[in-house]
Amino acid sequence: MRTTFLLGATFAAAIAAVGCEKKSEPAKPAPAPVAEVKEAPKPASDKSRLVLFKTLRANFDEPALASNDARVRLGQQLYFEPRLSKSQQISCNSCHDLAKFGQDGEPTSPGHKGQRGGRNSPTTLNAAGHIKQFWDGRMDTVEEQAHGPVTNPGEMAMADGAAVEKVLNSIPEYVKAFAEAFPGEKKPVTFDNMANAIAAFERKLTTPARWDKFLAGDESALTEAEKKGFDTFYEKGCFSCHNGELVGGNSFQKLGAKVPYETADLGRFDKTKNEADKFFFKVPSLRNVAKTAPYFHDGKVKTLEEAVALMGKHQLGLELSKEEVASIATFLGALTGEVNADLAKAPELPKSTKSTPKPDMN
Repeated sequence: MRTTFLLGATFAAAIAAVGCEKKSEPAKPAPAPVAEVKEAPKPASDKSRLVLFKTLRANFDEPALASNDARVRLGQQLYFEPRLSKSQQISCNSCHDLAKFGQDGEPTSPGHKGQRGGRNSPTTLNAAGHIKQFWDGRMDTVEEQAHGPVTNPGEMAMADGAAVEKVLNSIPEYVKAFAEAFPGEKKPVTFDNMANAIAAFERKLTTPARWDKFLAGDESALTEAEKKGFDTFYEKGCFSCHNGELVGGNSFQKLGAKVPYETADLGRFDKTKNEADKFFFKVPSLRNVAKTAPYFHDGKVKTLEEAVALMGKHQLGLELSKEEVASIATFLGALTGEVNADLAKAPELPKSTKSTPKPDMN
């Protein structure tokens, strides 16, 4: 907003009495320059900035899926169940360790016989709220996603759904648990229901943080340094991709939008075969990001500060100063939430029987 200050002037005109001679009128002074009043930067508490974000839901349940407590309990057991793998050594929790904020800290995760995947294993915390699943978005829901790793030859390597059902049907406690989790079904022990139970459990894996208290109006929930970090995060434009309830996870963006990022991974193109989708990846949620190193789809970025600096360069075309990087990283720490201790704890698993298939390392 500009405010113009105009200076007033007083003009005196004198007429000489002698000879009635007129004297020339003095020149008018030039107007004063326009003074520009700059707006003060808006603080983190400014509502016009915070409206782009939402507090986290207690869970990501879908009423149409008609889940129940028995299904969630079963899903928790199956999430930690290594007998869903060919070697009987790998579970969902192996790569998505709930004691480590839903990931394993590896650039890429080891699977059957030590095989490594091509992409970093993202956290399962809050994953059910994402727009799609996997870096390339090839699955729509956690129900669909839960099928994939079990029969992937490089991950858990089970031959097919029938092999999974054979294991589960060989354990009476699981047969009973499936009947309770999927009441009224003639054949409750199915590969699909295995995935549905794991997904029901994952839909509970939310991590409310101090950020949510701040969004709800508690100014004291964040430190002054964290508020300043949010200001930097906002003013540099990070919010354009990282917004909403999960501070990301709700869109696909080209990696290297401003400055190319060196990668052979074509991203979403692998799913769509659309040329326009080359190098597009799902924008990760920034919730718990301070706890989920290494970063990016390739897991090559070891520290949060390096990730922030690279995002500034490749996505925004900015060379962020060390102070700006540190400030943004400080804010991101406020997105670290709490994992429900009862859900994160490994449950007791039922014992195998004589009819349970043996581990296969081939």
